[in-house]
Amino acid sequence: MTSPPAAPPSRPVRGVRQEDGHRLPHLAWRLAPGSRVCSSAVLGGGLGERDWVLNAQVPPGYRRTDPAAHLAGIAAGAGLRGTGAALMTAADVDAFTEAWDEGVRAVVTTGLGVRTWAASPVAGRIGPPAAGTVNIVVTVPVPLGDGALVNAVATATEAKVQALLDAGAACSGTPSDAVCVVAGPAVPGRAPEPFAGPRSRWGARLARAVHTAVLAGAAAP
Repeated sequence: MTSPPAAPPSRPVRGVRQEDGHRLPHLAWRLAPGSRVCSSAVLGGGLGERDWVLNAQVPPGYRRTDPAAHLAGIAAGAGLRGTGAALMTAADVDAFTEAWDEGVRAVVTTGLGVRTWAASPVAGRIGPPAAGTVNIVVTVPVPLGDGALVNAVATATEAKVQALLDAGAACSGTPSDAVCVVAGPAVPGRAPEPFAGPRSRWGARLARAVHTAVLAGAAAP
């Protein structure tokens, strides 16, 4: 498995591993010290400081029941150290789409094989969902307060749904979509941004970047 070199935190570095006869790529972000993340990631989800983010491709029909441990092994093999947040997808990671809007970068891997509406009569289930997924990683160059980080996840999700509908996909996503928002480290003498809704300065930029990246991914053949 290749080990990604250090890179600016807003740009992912590609890597690849061989697993069960499959060539499986991933994207890795090495974050600046003190970066804070709010994420629904399988490994390292929640809110707090993180050293890295990983979006790893897994084989179609993924059936492992230990996804967090699996991702931890992939991260270790990729040379990622410390505490991180890791997402997985069966979508083609090499086909990721990205967009940039006034300092905010969104990187998206789009898998729409299992489409759904969030509010559905379909019964829920216990255990990890299938790894199809629209995975969104957004980097914001300024520090965000706790509430703003949570708000940023909501804004990214709203922008994702808007993009899917604009692309003609009759769904709000898939059952296993994940979002990861990375905010810059604290700046001495500067309070964290308190808002990240779609009409706030940074939320608007985030929404446009996510919309553009998801729309490109959903419209791809």
